[in-house]
Amino acid sequence: MAALYDSLLVFALMALATLPFIAQRAGEAVEAYTLTHQLAVLGTGWLFFVGFWSFGGRTLGMQSWGLRIETVTGDKPNVWRSTVRFFAAVVSWLAFGLGFWWQIWDKEQLTWHDRLSGTRLRHYPR
Repeated sequence: MAALYDSLLVFALMALATLPFIAQRAGEAVEAYTLTHQLAVLGTGWLFFVGFWSFGGRTLGMQSWGLRIETVTGDKPNVWRSTVRFFAAVVSWLAFGLGFWWQIWDKEQLTWHDRLSGTRLRHYPR
């Protein structure tokens, strides 16, 4: 559910990031697969997740469900670890979500992006 909350926020921010491209084209639709537009949308997602993970350990959706990203020592991940986690999560989604489903079979219940970034998702009940 936290991912659903965050996806709504991120999609809204990505729509806002698209506005300058629409304005540049005088209101016309943005051409699909334009590199600059794709980088702007990806950068928006990166800023959202890396910003929240690095500075608070949790996104807004994660706060609602008592979840937090932390390193194996229990600290908030730094910008580098959060960046690795973000891009590994993108790869996890591109592999039809296999990187997320992986935690079902993992003995420590870690996803691909957890393993690659040295982080884990923890639940802190209220």
